[in-house]
Amino acid sequence: MFSLPKNATIIEVGPRDGLQNEGRIVTTDFKLQFIEGLQKSGIQEMELTSFVSPKWVPQMADAKDIMASAEKQGRQFVLAPNEKGIQAALESGARAIAVFVGVSNSFNKKNINKTTAESMKALEPLVAKLKEDGIFVRACISTAFYCPFEGAVDPEATLALCRQFVEWGVDELSVADTIGMAAPNESYALFKKITEAFPDTLITAHFHDTRKMALANIYAALHAGVTRFDSSAGGLGGCPFAPGATGNVATEDVVNMLHRMGIDTGIDLDQLCDAVQKIEHHISTPVQTGMYSLYKNRA
Repeated sequence: MFSLPKNATIIEVGPRDGLQNEGRIVTTDFKLQFIEGLQKSGIQEMELTSFVSPKWVPQMADAKDIMASAEKQGRQFVLAPNEKGIQAALESGARAIAVFVGVSNSFNKKNINKTTAESMKALEPLVAKLKEDGIFVRACISTAFYCPFEGAVDPEATLALCRQFVEWGVDELSVADTIGMAAPNESYALFKKITEAFPDTLITAHFHDTRKMALANIYAALHAGVTRFDSSAGGLGGCPFAPGATGNVATEDVVNMLHRMGIDTGIDLDQLCDAVQKIEHHISTPVQTGMYSLYKNRA
């Protein structure tokens, strides 16, 4: 019989993945207030920013300033897609780097103008150097279930890409339902394969809530042995290179569900909603997630 874990870890991706697709530019000061509020809630792992071309993702143009000013708490990731981005991240003091590759060739070409195989060839020496230097490496696996251009993705292709990263010695695999099409049975099946194949690697599930199945998919992933989940405060997010991809699953809704099931996250829900309130005034769309709506009505 399945028994629930006593603890789960939330990796907050709001400051990076949540804001990257926001049409209104959020100032550095307000981003820092958001990050501080999230830290006060008890979040210990967070994606702060990304070192990407501001031409393509203008919201992340202040990455160096964010790294210089954000209070250091727990494990702080930055996303870096290539050698130039990785070098800039390291020069800014990053000690945990996230790299990303799409299982689907079409998505990868749209995202970084390389096939999946070309991306992996370019990343292999970079990951090797990062591990030599003692840097924590998180590999983000996009379109692990479905691709907006190709449809269903073969689970074996996802597993093969994960295996390559594990063989390189990465510390964590973040496996993403990028366009929010996965169903709970698919979540369970894929994460069961991954957790059994790579028991010594941190496995994180990353769900978007496009079709309102993210919480169900998280519950299914729990059954498969996953205890780490990416989420975005306020349900902020979406992928600029994946048509139709709406926000990430909301951190406050994930925390509420886990706490109701007796799974501790170390996160204070009221403080978390307070952080969402801080950023809501500076984004283009009102936050309408379940727990945040209750919080606002109560306040």
